[in-house]
Amino acid sequence: MTEYLVEISGVRKEDHPRAFTRFDVNHIVHGRGVSEKAVADAIELSDTKYCSVAATVRPTAEIVTSFEIINVP
Repeated sequence: MTEYLVEISGVRKEDHPRAFTRFDVNHIVHGRGVSEKAVADAIELSDTKYCSVAATVRPTAEIVTSFEIINVP
């Protein structure tokens, strides 16, 4: 892996205090020979077991996770 980025966007309620109702989290991995299964497994563990932020917001906001692998020469 040569680079790892996370892009996050959110959707908020119209009325105040405009709480977040949804987060879209996209993991972007740049590298050579990166295993799709390894990336998916790592994200799943982070999302469901290790991420305290996800555990905190999940009761009030939907979290949608995706990833993309960009192969570099």
